[in-house]
Amino acid sequence: MIKFGVAGNPNEFYDMGYKASEQMPKYLFELGVDAYEYQCSRGVRVSDEKAKLLRENANKYNIKLSVHAPYYISLSTQESEKKRNTIKYIIDTMNVADKMGAKRIVVHAGALLGLERSFAVESACNLLKEAYNQADSYNLGHITICPETMGKINQLGSSSEIIQMCKVDKRLIPTIDFGHLYCRNLGTLVTKEDWIKELSPYIEELGYERMKHFHSHFSKMIYTENGGEKCHVTFKEDEGPYYEEVIKALVELKLEPTMICESAGTQGIDAKKMKEYYFEYKNGG
Repeated sequence: MIKFGVAGNPNEFYDMGYKASEQMPKYLFELGVDAYEYQCSRGVRVSDEKAKLLRENANKYNIKLSVHAPYYISLSTQESEKKRNTIKYIIDTMNVADKMGAKRIVVHAGALLGLERSFAVESACNLLKEAYNQADSYNLGHITICPETMGKINQLGSSSEIIQMCKVDKRLIPTIDFGHLYCRNLGTLVTKEDWIKELSPYIEELGYERMKHFHSHFSKMIYTENGGEKCHVTFKEDEGPYYEEVIKALVELKLEPTMICESAGTQGIDAKKMKEYYFEYKNGG
């Protein structure tokens, strides 16, 4: 079955009196969802004690963990120091994930940096290959790197580019961000059929077994006509993408990803809405 969860800590989490991320598994269990993506978006700074507590609580409440690597990663950088730093950020995130008991890390592809798209993708592929070479040397090769589709047109991260990156190593699995794809395609991904068409190349090129349990993000988003992604909003806004159509496509394609909600502050409530709709639709409701 599809697992539904959240990125970061929702406003409701704090409103209920919770204070620390180690308490998130209990909150999510009580809410009735299944997954938590810990955010290292501004740097990998997690104590061993915090990682241990989060691991114990996730096991206790049966919450699937993943970790988001720092936002400032750039897979296509041509500068030697930035390449070393990018690989270090990836390895540091893998190390924290391992301590938490998380099996996956999410990695942004980054900006184009004025490069031709094909050359930027080739550079990203080479960096991911080196990241896994180093991960293997640190006994971290069992952690799955999940490069993410991106929402701004001037970034790497179209579906075809992420598929190409994932071909570098069979351990790579895409993070398909439905909001990002909706934005970079300027709102043209609307219906179940649109999403089936967008998702099918992943299955064709990476294989069904590899894609069956892929990683994903979902939020409604606002975009601009010339830039793509502008901002995340909540399910109260009449914006796309529409989770009902995405879920219909996933069920038809027999895909069961981990679906992390990134709504702006209401990600817990909205993740639960998606889960409820999924079971309603799957059961013929």
